[in-house]
Amino acid sequence: KAYIIGNLTREPELRTTNSGISVCTFTVAVARRMNKNGETDFIQVVTWRGLADNCAKYLVKGQKVAVCGSIQTRSYEAQDGTNRYITEIIADDLEFLAKPGGAVRKAEEPEEDYEQLTNDEDWPF
Repeated sequence: KAYIIGNLTREPELRTTNSGISVCTFTVAVARRMNKNGETDFIQVVTWRGLADNCAKYLVKGQKVAVCGSIQTRSYEAQDGTNRYITEIIADDLEFLAKPGGAVRKAEEPEEDYEQLTNDEDWPF
């Protein structure tokens, strides 16, 4: 299992397979711990089915997320004939954390629930 916490680098991308299954992909920027040089890793994340639909519906660029899943490596042949390798996290679970200050809330998202969850002063710990 891999666990990461970071911020989305762009809006999530939702696609549907030929068999009608939703798949959502996005990249999470994760600052390296014990890092004095500001180094950041950019981790590809893939979600499937209902989780994919929710990610596409509620996540926005810049939002902080916590991702739990398995690491998968795959390869393919590029158009120029070279082999390319991709390492990504196939998410089993995902927590939607703080949105950036200027983020526009998507229409389906209930405003009052989000405000309640993001006010750090209300948390009991």
